[in-house]
Formats: sequence, C-alpha cells, structure tokens
Amino acid sequence: MAKGDKGKSGQRSGSSVGGFDIDNPKLPKAIEDGALGSGGYPYDKKLKREEFERDLKLLQIELVKLQFHTGKVGERIVVVFEGRDSAGKGSCISRFREHLNPRSARVVALTKPTETERGQWYFQRYAAQMPTAGEIVLLDRSWYNRAGVEKVMGFATPDQVADFLREAPEFEGMLVRDGIRFFKIYLEIGREMQLLRFHERRHDPLKRWKITDMDLAAMEKWAEYTQAKEEMFRFTHTAVAPWTVILANDQRRARLDAIRLVLGALDYDGKDAKAIGTTDPRITGAGPEFFSRPA
Repeated sequence: MAKGDKGKSGQRSGSSVGGFDIDNPKLPKAIEDGALGSGGYPYDKKLKREEFERDLKLLQIELVKLQFHTGKVGERIVVVFEGRDSAGKGSCISRFREHLNPRSARVVALTKPTETERGQWYFQRYAAQMPTAGEIVLLDRSWYNRAGVEKVMGFATPDQVADFLREAPEFEGMLVRDGIRFFKIYLEIGREMQLLRFHERRHDPLKRWKITDMDLAAMEKWAEYTQAKEEMFRFTHTAVAPWTVILANDQRRARLDAIRLVLGALDYDGKDAKAIGTTDPRITGAGPEFFSRPA
C-alpha cells in the first residue's frame, strides 16, 4: 500500500489520504508532493512542454495521413479509452482528434441509457456507434461501464456483470473478425493524483463541470474500483482484443503514447516511423506489472 493510502474507507471528505477534504481550497502538501509518483509512477518530473508539443505535432501530422488513408481504402478504426475518473480520457481524445476532419473522426461519449436502451441487449447502443467505411471512432468510456462503475456502484447485478465479462470478448471478437481495427486503452493513475485532479476540478471555475456526485462517490471506493479493474483485465484481455495500459500521472507522456500505440500498429500511405517513435515501456504495456498496480 502506497504512502497516504492507509485509513478507513467510506469517508466522504477523503480523510484517508493526508486529511484530504475536497471542499478545502488548500490542497494538503502530502498529496501535492506525492501525486506524480503515486501508484508506482516511474518518473519524478513531467515531460517538458516544449518536448511534448514538438512530438505531438509530428504525431498529429501522422494522424492526418492515417485519416486520409482510412478514407481512401475504407478502413474502420475504433479506439476505446477507459480509466478511473480523472485519468485524462477526454483530454487524450482531444489531442488525438484535434486536427482530424470531424466528419470522419467521431467521439462517442454516451450518457446513461434511456428507458428504451435499458430494455435492449446491453451491447446494442454501442454496436450502433461502430464506424462505417473510412471512419475513426474514439470512445470516451464504453461498454466497460458494466465492469466498472455499474459493478462498483451497484447499478448492475452480479449475474449481469458475470454475463458481461463472458460476452464482451465475444462481442469484440465479432468486431475484429468483421475487419474493424480495434484498440483498448486503459489510462491508469495513482490515488494521490486522482485526489489532486478532483481538487483542481472542484476549485477551478472552468473545470467545475467535470466533477460530479459520481466522482465524489468514486473517491471513497478506490479499492473496489481496483478490484473491478483487475477482474476486467483477467476476463477481457484476449489475443484478439488485448488491453494496453498507459500510466497517466503525467498526461503529456500518456497522450503521446496513446497516439503512438495506434499509429505504430497501422499501415498507411506516407507513414514516417521515425516521427512516430515507439511507446515508452516504463509507462505503456500489458501483463501483470501493468494490470495489477500498487493500491
């Protein structure tokens, strides 16, 4: 257990970590100092902005090439972004899509299901969002809500979760066998980093919309989400549709590696492998060392 994670769960103020109170405008120094290294993050400094912006521009040029090629040959690409609340899914997707033509690069971020959707096959509303020929779809959360928030918050029964964990690999296998190029990315952050980001959202007028009652409830259920995440990996990491975990305490490094992961796996006209580079094995990978992180 990492420093600062001891204490009783279920305290709304978050006092189990350094006396944290999200409504107090002063962030505890222990959380601020420990955020970047939390969860076993291997870097003690963030990537420099100049280096990030230089590499991002090169990668976004490659993404434009990829989109043009995708439209020309009619390929279909799906990238699923999952992770704890405040892991940086939305901002990562924004950098991915920033210079792409929105007509053929869609972001899907579904709200809670309607009454009609609750009566349908669970995967039905997600299947309707899959790309047509020449399209790229980026999912800001996905059907994996059932293995995460629905499981932890009691919105799904144990039988529904068990059915999902059995059926998700079958659903994804159908997508891949039909020709969709399919990626699953899980952005992982440490406990103190999550608290720091929640605190920023609570006290920044421009970010306040990002924090919800569900986020506040998630603060109290760190261990439960960890257990759910590890169970999800155990049942749904397959040869056909593997998970890739990116340690995302430093959002700059995470954004670059998410783009590199997709570009590196696809062939397209004019591909510049040197400009893409390779993902950082210290923060990006799969297997036990990534699927089971320090609490």
